[in-house]
Amino acid sequence: MHTSLTLPVGTLYGFLLVLARVSGALVFVPLPGIKEGPQIARTILALAFTIALYPRWPSVAAADVGIGRMTGWMLAEAGLGITVGLAVSFVTEAFRMTAQVIGMQAGYGYASMIDPQTQADSSVLVVFAQLAAGLLFFALGLGREILRIFAASLATQPPGHVHVSLASASSLLRFGASMFSVGLRLAMPVIALLVLVDLALALLGRLNAHLQLLSMAFPAKMTAALLLLAWMTAVFPRMFRDHAGSMLVVLRQTLQAAPGSF
Repeated sequence: MHTSLTLPVGTLYGFLLVLARVSGALVFVPLPGIKEGPQIARTILALAFTIALYPRWPSVAAADVGIGRMTGWMLAEAGLGITVGLAVSFVTEAFRMTAQVIGMQAGYGYASMIDPQTQADSSVLVVFAQLAAGLLFFALGLGREILRIFAASLATQPPGHVHVSLASASSLLRFGASMFSVGLRLAMPVIALLVLVDLALALLGRLNAHLQLLSMAFPAKMTAALLLLAWMTAVFPRMFRDHAGSMLVVLRQTLQAAPGSF
């Protein structure tokens, strides 16, 4: 006895809409190595997330949906997913900005290495900050919270009925601006120490003009910055968690999802 597998068109439409939302987010979510990995791996990851959200797929009346409406819905879903991905990337970009500011002041900008994400020359501290942020992303369970918000958003913001209020958009923009303040707050202790090192070397050079302190400036500043960064390592997970918690609050307000336990 032969059986045939039939897939309703409405279910296929729901699958495509959820896939567009998930794929849009994966463009900017800072998963280590996802951009340079095989294309098939990224496709399978998006499909796996979409299938995991199967209980929340919308029910679409295929008879009432045309090509134009379906295209508009998919663009809206992709835009919402990209918004979520950008909000997540703001968290890691704050740490990249911290490393960039410190690297320029401490002299680490003179040494570069290949960035595994962009395959371009980047400062050593920037690459380490990016890898550390990626590890914290998984260690703190942020990926699980993002998937939970996606599942809740399919009920509060069903595909085809996406609505983002002006207040939620303003909160998202303010959170993006907070990336700069968080990055500068993390970098300020190191910058203050480097300023003190410069002042100390300048005073020594003023007291004795025969001292060749210029050759000591870079090693002293690089060592001082490295030691202080090692001491501040215990602070970074807490700062990452607090900043990620603010991001999740903004996303829940934007997508009108219920509060979580992060």
